[in-house]
Amino acid sequence: MPDHLAPDLPVTEALPALRAALNSGSNAVLVAPPGAGKTTLVPLVLREEPWAQGQKILVLEPRRVAARAAARRMAALLGEQPGGVVGLSTRLDRAVSAATRIEVITEGLLVRRLQSDPGLEGVAAVFFDEAHERHLDTDLGLALCLDLQAGLRPELRLLAMSATLDGGAFTKLMNAPLIESAGRAHPVRVEHVKRDITDPRDLPEAMAVAIRGIMAREGGDVLAFLPGWGEIRRTAERLSGLDADVLPLHGELSPAEQDRALNPLGGRFSPPGQAALRPSDAAPRRRVVLATSIAETSLTVPGVRIVVDGGYRRAPRLDGATGLTRLVTLRISRAAAEQRAGRAGRTEPGVAVRLWSEAVQRGMPLQDRPEMLEAELSSLVLDCAGWGADPLALPFLDPPPAGQLAAARALLRNLDAMDAAGRITVMGKRMARMGTHPRLARMMCAVENEGEAALAADLAALLEERDPLRGREPPADITLRLDVLHGHAHAESDGMAIRSIRRSAAMHRRRLGVHGNTLPEGDAGALLAAGFPDRIALKRGTMDGAFRLASGQGARISGADPLAKQTLLAVADLELKGTEARIRMAAPISRAVLEARFPERFVTVEGAAFDARAGAVLARRRVMFGPLVLEETPLARADPAAMAEALAEAAAERGLRDLDWSEAAKQLRARIARMHALEGPPWPDVSDAALAASAKDWLAPYCNGLTKLVELKSLDVAPMLLAHDLRRKLDAALPARIELPQGRSAGVDYSAEIPTLEARAQHLYGMGAMPPLAGGRIPLQVALLSPAGRPIAITADLASFWRHGWADARKDMRGRYPKHDWPEMPG
Repeated sequence: MPDHLAPDLPVTEALPALRAALNSGSNAVLVAPPGAGKTTLVPLVLREEPWAQGQKILVLEPRRVAARAAARRMAALLGEQPGGVVGLSTRLDRAVSAATRIEVITEGLLVRRLQSDPGLEGVAAVFFDEAHERHLDTDLGLALCLDLQAGLRPELRLLAMSATLDGGAFTKLMNAPLIESAGRAHPVRVEHVKRDITDPRDLPEAMAVAIRGIMAREGGDVLAFLPGWGEIRRTAERLSGLDADVLPLHGELSPAEQDRALNPLGGRFSPPGQAALRPSDAAPRRRVVLATSIAETSLTVPGVRIVVDGGYRRAPRLDGATGLTRLVTLRISRAAAEQRAGRAGRTEPGVAVRLWSEAVQRGMPLQDRPEMLEAELSSLVLDCAGWGADPLALPFLDPPPAGQLAAARALLRNLDAMDAAGRITVMGKRMARMGTHPRLARMMCAVENEGEAALAADLAALLEERDPLRGREPPADITLRLDVLHGHAHAESDGMAIRSIRRSAAMHRRRLGVHGNTLPEGDAGALLAAGFPDRIALKRGTMDGAFRLASGQGARISGADPLAKQTLLAVADLELKGTEARIRMAAPISRAVLEARFPERFVTVEGAAFDARAGAVLARRRVMFGPLVLEETPLARADPAAMAEALAEAAAERGLRDLDWSEAAKQLRARIARMHALEGPPWPDVSDAALAASAKDWLAPYCNGLTKLVELKSLDVAPMLLAHDLRRKLDAALPARIELPQGRSAGVDYSAEIPTLEARAQHLYGMGAMPPLAGGRIPLQVALLSPAGRPIAITADLASFWRHGWADARKDMRGRYPKHDWPEMPG
């Protein structure tokens, strides 16, 4: 690239150090502010280095729109279009040729490329742009490249670039020098509103008011940050009539629509080193660009000197109800707020309006949490298995959480993608090549003909993209969405979502080898069942809309929904609502189809089963799909031990409330719990959870001959909780009653926060101190009572009380109860 094209970009000052670092070693970390030129200038300059000759540089971008913009910008600097020296590859676009030396790709494509070409043949370097965003694919791609560098490709260069990178963490991980570019930002005045927006649903109205207000006071174009497309659309509606061009900017727009927001000159890029041409040079109207987080760091929007920040973003979070990652609306971090504000000072002094107070600012997190710590990890685990590595053995900035890894492995085994030893299966390898979530990949691997492949492609696209039916609670039937996708009218259809789904479906069709306009055919429920076997839902009882999932979880659908009357559903999308999940998308499925497609998942069980309506255990033969009972018929008899176990398990599921928990049994349980907390085994855990989990061991032996829950009231719980030999030790360490003078005794309440003995003061005369509990390791306090049974005092040191506290209590008691004996020193 001719040097005169970019003499004034700030990153130019860092190029000598960067060249030296990558010539002498393999890795480097570059921190440069937005607009410094790192994305476009660095790859163009470094392609001329000796280590890059005859090979490609891969430049990773976090989003498709950022990849397109970077590729077009670099190609324009060379007087070309993408597809020449600078190429572009995204999930939906590809412009690469034999002349390509720099290929801009999205993050997920690097992982796919590594799986198909583990040596990255012909690649000299991989540049990770905006690495601070810590997307899952970025972290995985970097870990795999470092692993490759440590083995087959020690000469492979790796460069992490960002505006707000945690340089220390990256330099340590990559064993690389940190190179910084100062940048040339203009001052930005930051204004905070006084009233916070606590509900993101109020953002569109507040944003529109703020934009109108700041445009009346300040000149220049506006860049407004909103969480997603829905808020952008509603804000644009509220800006109707504004004397400005209101332009959306988000990932679901077509390339031409994105270009309108990114380039006020109708598609021409101004050369680097020159001031961006103002909109007034090309058009008389001001511009208001309504953008998601993609304009925070990855993209440059020319001409902006006003930023209005809504303070929220969409981020992936693990949904406990579904076990999948779902986009949720969250507060941004302080680092993100600074990035956004800085966009107002790119070419001249600017102003940033924040729609939150300074008090909220102080409480915002410093940085956004990495996706690794928040997302569902089955894709990552499958990719690691395909790579032949344990995720915990790879060089990640943050190791994957153990709980999420375990859940991911369990899902992959359920999808036949991984064996019990954690090795990838033949099916798993097929799924990994699909380039989508393992559930959707497994669904697409289940097709039996081209029509089914077309249907699977449509279903995968529907589940990847936003729901094409708007409304608070649209019908759950996924076949309605398939109809809308293929042109059927629906009052609540979302045209932009439909376009995105069609683009994704076309990509999946190509991947599956579907020809032309092949019409989808087949059973949507059968395909969904392949990818969501744990989401087969069986109707519960007679109430419409109540279901139980094969995972064991309860789920509901509106009783007015057409699917509410179905016996079986294949559920694709759930949302946690209270203690149960709400079914958002599903398709009906028949038992015959389940048996034909998944015969190995059906089992026939003969034995005892609890019938909730009868409140009793009955002998049954059951045909089951996982925990779902699809058919049940009576048996003449069943094994008595099995009947007892079934009754014990039923009692456990009901919280053991059907047992007779007498006061003596409660106190015994409290005593055992204290010894378990003090010494652990052999003292049993008698917490609610532990007793419920082990009911088959301690309760079932006492249920022989019983079949009904009501019969459990006849059982004495105390002997069940503790073995006889331990009972003697318990009585010695924590006696149920304490001997008092004059042949009396008093019980100890072990359920109190501190074990407490209550007794009338007169019954304690002659007792100098309380005996120690558990060798003095557990305190015992005494509540002295008046003749009327009212508290006089509570003490954990009776001897000290007799010496120092009794005199005042005695004086009061003598006045109230003169007929009783109140000696001066009763101990």
